[in-house]
Amino acid sequence: MAGDVLAAYLNAQAGDFLRSLRLHREAGSDVEAAAEAARLLHRAARRISGALSVYRPLTDTAWSDELRAELAWLSGTLALEHAYTERLSRLRGALHRLSGTGGPPDRPLGEEAAAVGAAAGEAAGGGGTTTASAASTAAAARPARAARRSVSLATGAPDPAPAPRRGTADGADPAEGAEETSGTAVGKRPDQRSDQCADGPDSTGRPTAPQRAGGVDGGRGAGLTVGAARAGALLERQLTLARTRAHTAALQALGSSRCHAVADTVALLASEVPLDETAAQRPAEQVLPPLAELAHRRLVEAVDGLPLGRAGHPYNAEALIHGLAATPAADAPPASEEQDAPWHQVRRLLRMRRYALEVLEPTEPKPPKAPDEGAGSGLVNGPVEPQLSVRLLAAAQALERHRDASEAAAAAAAAARTPRIAPATAYALGVLHADQRHEVEAARFAFGRIWRRTATRAT
Repeated sequence: MAGDVLAAYLNAQAGDFLRSLRLHREAGSDVEAAAEAARLLHRAARRISGALSVYRPLTDTAWSDELRAELAWLSGTLALEHAYTERLSRLRGALHRLSGTGGPPDRPLGEEAAAVGAAAGEAAGGGGTTTASAASTAAAARPARAARRSVSLATGAPDPAPAPRRGTADGADPAEGAEETSGTAVGKRPDQRSDQCADGPDSTGRPTAPQRAGGVDGGRGAGLTVGAARAGALLERQLTLARTRAHTAALQALGSSRCHAVADTVALLASEVPLDETAAQRPAEQVLPPLAELAHRRLVEAVDGLPLGRAGHPYNAEALIHGLAATPAADAPPASEEQDAPWHQVRRLLRMRRYALEVLEPTEPKPPKAPDEGAGSGLVNGPVEPQLSVRLLAAAQALERHRDASEAAAAAAAAARTPRIAPATAYALGVLHADQRHEVEAARFAFGRIWRRTATRAT
């Protein structure tokens, strides 16, 4: 019977949900265990909600609609902390890759402190002239004064006058002044050519300021690397604060009476599913496949509305023009979010289609496979359906990458709207935003290729 097949699937997913909820409560301060429990809980909640949505006519509709809304609230609240952690890790990796370091920027202590202090001032709404940045600039200049004293003692020449400090006006880069003091005026003797320190190490064997900044031929890579340290500190401050708030919200949700009510409802689902008696008593082969086919038609209609022809060209300029279009107001969402919305809808419908197939798997007739038949033999009732599930999973993973990249780009754009940030920081955030939008286009291109193969195989 159709009700028995659906009830067996929901019973299994409800058991996974309750176990994951218990593991999350018992994780305590173990961050990794809590993140894994939240992932499993989110997985079970999505499958319960997806099955109730696709096969809604078989259940008590009022009960199933209420449970789906509560599951969306709980799983979404618990998944936010992990989402912010993954987003920060993704943006860090992109910054390191774009700055050419491949890891944390190898910067002197004074310059790193200057960047972090300036970013803290930017996130707080202040300009570039902060107490932390001034103190770190002075710290970066101490090795320069010590080097000048050593040169004067070794040569017998008087201690040269230190280079005048550059003022840090609104929007100026304090790290530039530190680099000028420590890299340009360190140990400059009259008999030393100015080009000796341009491309190689100085007399002490240490790299010059342009080399420390990451540029091979001087300042070509310096702007992004100096701004990348500040941009990374600003993003870390903002996303860590958001993650802390999400963690607090998750703890409050787990201790609320609303969460206990959801757990009680799912516990009932693990033992007995409220079904519509008339529809549930019908044969599964007559009821379940038409409902799954309806979910498939909704998915196909949503995919037909996507600009797959434009996404068929990787890194196409037309899509980026739409993504960088101006907004009607300063506080309005960027145009890229409106462009991403249809793709997010396809991701949700694709997830529903996959869960519909999971419910159907026990009812599908699978004749014995011959020894020489591979996974792609093309049988109608044999290995074709598992192959379709695999292709749908690959398409879903491409859309997951699309969502992660679009949300990371939105985070970079939000950080770039921080008032009175330094030009180098804004430049690095702009490069980071463009890089993540390129990742969005790459994910669309990959989804288009996978979907064409899936649609061809299904027909």
